[in-house]
Amino acid sequence: MRMEGQLETGRVAVWRARRLLAGGLFLAVTLAPAAWATNEPNNFAAGPGDPGGAHAARDFRGVLPTGDNLTLKLNTDLGSVRIVPLNGGAPVVRYSVHVETDAHGGAAAVILDHYTFSAKSTASGAEISGTLPQLSRGTGAAQFWVHFEIAVPATYSLDISTGAGDIQTMDVGGTATLVTEGGNIVGGRIGANFIRSNGRSSASRLVAKLETQGGHIQVGDVAGDATAFTAGGHINTGYIYGEANLHSGGGHIRAAKIGGKAELATEGGNITVGRADNLVTVKTGGGQIDFGEVRGSVHAQTGGGGIRVMYVSGPMDVESSGGSICLTRVSGSVRAATGAGTITAWINPDNTENHGESISLPGASQLTSEEGDIVVFLPRKLAVNIEAIVGNGGAQRIEADPALALQIAKASRRSGPTRASASLNGGGAVLRLKTINGKIKLKYIDSEMALWNSMMQDQQARMERELAMPTSFAFPTPMVMAAPPAPPTVGAPPARVSPEPNPNPQPIAPRAPTAEAPTMLDSTWVALLELRLLGGVRQDGDDFWRNITVHPDPKYPDIARKAGIEGTVRLQVRLTQDGRIEVQKLLEGDTVLADAAMAAVKQWRGKAVWMDGKPVNVISTVTFNFKLRD
Repeated sequence: MRMEGQLETGRVAVWRARRLLAGGLFLAVTLAPAAWATNEPNNFAAGPGDPGGAHAARDFRGVLPTGDNLTLKLNTDLGSVRIVPLNGGAPVVRYSVHVETDAHGGAAAVILDHYTFSAKSTASGAEISGTLPQLSRGTGAAQFWVHFEIAVPATYSLDISTGAGDIQTMDVGGTATLVTEGGNIVGGRIGANFIRSNGRSSASRLVAKLETQGGHIQVGDVAGDATAFTAGGHINTGYIYGEANLHSGGGHIRAAKIGGKAELATEGGNITVGRADNLVTVKTGGGQIDFGEVRGSVHAQTGGGGIRVMYVSGPMDVESSGGSICLTRVSGSVRAATGAGTITAWINPDNTENHGESISLPGASQLTSEEGDIVVFLPRKLAVNIEAIVGNGGAQRIEADPALALQIAKASRRSGPTRASASLNGGGAVLRLKTINGKIKLKYIDSEMALWNSMMQDQQARMERELAMPTSFAFPTPMVMAAPPAPPTVGAPPARVSPEPNPNPQPIAPRAPTAEAPTMLDSTWVALLELRLLGGVRQDGDDFWRNITVHPDPKYPDIARKAGIEGTVRLQVRLTQDGRIEVQKLLEGDTVLADAAMAAVKQWRGKAVWMDGKPVNVISTVTFNFKLRD
């Protein structure tokens, strides 16, 4: 079973599956917060989605005296945790712990009586711990739900560790260390005590340490350095005032702003940074990389996705093994390389205060694509030496504005490379352009200002959408499926999304699911586990494609076509019980192209999939290749 992203919460799901197979104790974490000021009964009816029958429960409540600017230390082997601030009044720590089990009779009493709980005030703040009992098989296959809700002074720091469960906090006045072996971490601002009246931070140390072995991480502003790690979920942050070290095993990483140096890495998700004021190093195994404004330098690498950068003032080094690269304003020296995608760059240095004199790049630059085109837009007053090389195809593969007076040297042999050069405005730093099988196009910026404005506006709007914080604390737990072996190609020449050609794909109106014979799935324990945890059963690309009955092709976006943007788009989708196709997640691809792919997929329809006599949802991936030419 291959997984990208997460199956519930990484290690926790595997652990739970093993316990199910062994017939032993099954531990579950409830995501619903317990009521704060009410006295829950020890027994009550099961809620929606819970196993049937009455549940036995036990509650621990209390108040601990404390002071300001201290620390809550919480350690539990199981449980979701919610921390809220106390504003005003004497500084205290209020806690409410709810332990629940579906065991019955004497087994329930044994379980609840042996749950170990402690809470105490210390010189450094407050310490709370909870431990489940080690139970024999005589207690049966019992399930547990544990929830901590704790109110602390607004100036408190947090040191929270849970073996399995979500951690949710509001604003944290001090520092925060939040660790869970399997769950989501959701927080407000961290380090509010360190924010000065002028909006700057006084912190000079690590303020936030966030770690989960499979869930998502979302926090607001962090008034200092921040580290975050998840084995497979997403990471979303606000303004990190200090340095940032954010790593995911496969999810997306999004940071609104980073004040210090930053290192961001994911094994396959997308990376989005709104603004960075220092050196930023990012790496993804295959996702899309997007930057807004960088007032430092950038080193970016992706194993297959595209790269888009709005503005970078310092040196830039970006590399993709196969995606397109779009740089809407290059102010410093740049090195950009891709294996198969198109490179589009607007060269526009900052030194425009020369009042009519020429402008220049601070150093040599190089743009290289093995299979794709290179499109460069230049200001008319740029002082630069241009060197262009096309490996195959001859001089017809180099196109330039006549005013550039590009000198093209014929190849020494029929199959040799074609070289061209020009010295503009007296010459300056070298701009090298090289492609093996693509084209090189050189234009002046003022001839395509409408396109440049459209690209900037589109990138800005997409950045705002990408960086918008989710409004809900409830995170999805997506599954990623293997892609079909032959991805469809969008562009010219026309390629098919489906095995059967559809020469004139048009948007379709929603219709009822097809009356074709439904697909029947075997009821294996893996399928049952996926259905319970994910709300759907996974299918590989080939099997999933057999369920699709209507599939119009996406249209190539005009703005992407004009800018020469190509690339692969991979979407995680779900076939619902009524035949609709829902897009759950963008796994890979430039978002301009992804918008077109998602618009098409939302018009797809499929036939019913059944298991155990009931219709079920099915989760898989679909892949599109957007190419402008063969």
